[in-house]
Amino acid sequence: MSTPPLLPHVERMTGYVPGEQPRDPARIIKLNTNENPYPPSAKVAEAIGAALGDGRLRLYPDPTALRFREAVARRHGVSPEMVLAGNGSDDCLTILTRAFVGPGDVLAYPTPSYVLYRTLAEIQGARAVEVLFRPDWTIDPDDLAASGARLAFLANPNSPSGTAIPPGAVAELARRIDCPLVVDEAYGDFAGEDCIRLVSELENVVVTRTLSKGLSLAGLRIGYLIARPGLIDGLLKVKDSYNCDMLSLLGGSAALDDEDYTRSVRDRILATRARLAEAARSLGYTVPESHANFVWCEGGPPAEEIYESLKGRDILVRLMRYPGRPAGLRITVGTDEQIDRLLDAMREIVGGR
Repeated sequence: MSTPPLLPHVERMTGYVPGEQPRDPARIIKLNTNENPYPPSAKVAEAIGAALGDGRLRLYPDPTALRFREAVARRHGVSPEMVLAGNGSDDCLTILTRAFVGPGDVLAYPTPSYVLYRTLAEIQGARAVEVLFRPDWTIDPDDLAASGARLAFLANPNSPSGTAIPPGAVAELARRIDCPLVVDEAYGDFAGEDCIRLVSELENVVVTRTLSKGLSLAGLRIGYLIARPGLIDGLLKVKDSYNCDMLSLLGGSAALDDEDYTRSVRDRILATRARLAEAARSLGYTVPESHANFVWCEGGPPAEEIYESLKGRDILVRLMRYPGRPAGLRITVGTDEQIDRLLDAMREIVGGR
């Protein structure tokens, strides 16, 4: 018997393609997937070690992730009833899409941005409507309002640009649309402002966050969303029964509570980010002001050539292409030593052309 065909709309999908993950990462300078170059708080290992030693892994994790939600609530000054835990913030985006978007509906978002948004729409048999950013990486509220969306995503800070829209302008977008506005703050730990207060001010604002970037926990897969309690109650019906494992919840809670360590790592990354951006501009690239843990390099020496030459030197950056724009390089902020090696290589490549 032959394998039954997939649903037609799934057959047509391209699917999301993550950044390259090398098989031998020890010899690679990996600046292509926006991982934090520094280890997580030591308290994470302590919390996980305690669970490994006392036999708790034979039990299911708390399906409501109460202690983790309490840690999120302490960090952001909200109530635990406003928090939903996810297997990374991508899980939170998936839960929201499943809850609001059905076949034929519209999911809208600005572009260029996180390409997973299109995949989430296509999985639901929905229509992805992309709203072009202006040249200064702002959004015309009328364009988003005209999309007729059942759900709208806004990566803020945005990827690949690293730019951020101020909370006041985000609030204006939310007021102009007739659907939930999901502010995807995956890189919010590196920005000067966030939109969490808007959740209490505007009924249709939801904020998603991850611990992968700012808290160095990409390998644990833990994130969360913040919304009104009534919406959280509805989303609990949609999420997988045990969508977060025990170790991720324990490690995530420990990381959230170690704010001093998170702040110290953030300060190091911001200092290196400024140096990387200035150096990239000196090489001829246009680099918008970044509010994330990466910089976006466009319009300078040919991105494809630089990408391949760096890869030949065991340095990975992300080559990204978007319709109507030149190819660009998204470069994660690594350690100072990694960035020194990157810049030395880029100067050598550009100087040798």
